[in-house]
Amino acid sequence: MVNISNLGTESINEKTKDLDLLSVGEIISIMNEEDLNVVEAVRKALPQIETLIKQTIKAYKQGGRIIYIGAGTSGRLGLMDAVEVVPTYNSDRFVGLIAGGDNAFVKAVEGAEDSKELCVNDLKDLGLNDKDFVIGIAASGRTPYVIGGLDYAKQVGAGTGCLCCNFDTEIAKHCDYPIELSAGPEVVTGSTRLKSGTCQKIVLNMISTATMIGVGKVYGNLMVDVRATNEKLVERCRRIVMEATSCDHDKADEVLNETGNDCKTAIVMILLGISKEEAKEKLAQSEGMIREALK
Repeated sequence: MVNISNLGTESINEKTKDLDLLSVGEIISIMNEEDLNVVEAVRKALPQIETLIKQTIKAYKQGGRIIYIGAGTSGRLGLMDAVEVVPTYNSDRFVGLIAGGDNAFVKAVEGAEDSKELCVNDLKDLGLNDKDFVIGIAASGRTPYVIGGLDYAKQVGAGTGCLCCNFDTEIAKHCDYPIELSAGPEVVTGSTRLKSGTCQKIVLNMISTATMIGVGKVYGNLMVDVRATNEKLVERCRRIVMEATSCDHDKADEVLNETGNDCKTAIVMILLGISKEEAKEKLAQSEGMIREALK
């Protein structure tokens, strides 16, 4: 039998022992109050988060992928973050794996998180290699699926990190760059989709965003590698180019049409007054960093 009684995420919140007796207004007020602990928990973990992100930037620049592995809510949050990187930054090198496969995103697959071998197989199917960086996500800090994946990642020479919502976790012992934080007992005992899940979401936002900034996917605060897959994003491309270059609507449209809605190339073309081919060459030489290309 697995003993989880010593986990902070399973401890009793003394403030909510009479939760079922409270009014809706009282319930949501106490939830809001408890959520304030999340920001402080993340703040305390910023040094660990910074250290891990420096490694994800390094891995990405070497051609590697950032691979999230997790089960249940943790796995779903990893998948969500990885999927959103594609349209926002035009990158498919963030990958999310959830115990039980993609179908487990909408329906729990019983027992999947208890198998170390299952994650090993999932990573083998991805062709995990020594350029990749694997991040295990687990509120409890003990999920076998994640431990198995991290151990296999080390075997192939990939970088390893974790994101856990307890301290002194088992998973942290199986990776090189752990992030451990705790926002205290959940409002509903053991329901780690609440404060723990919010902690994880905030940190994952930091990991993907700061990594993408570090590899040149952002200029100023503009998502200059956005993939224009719908009308809203086509308009966003136009606004990005106008903001970055102070050009008018017609000029932005003209250059974006020429580049196939490639914001980066359009910005360099306009700011330097050069051709599409010249702009692409400068961006290639600067590894996609607009500021370097403009020098």
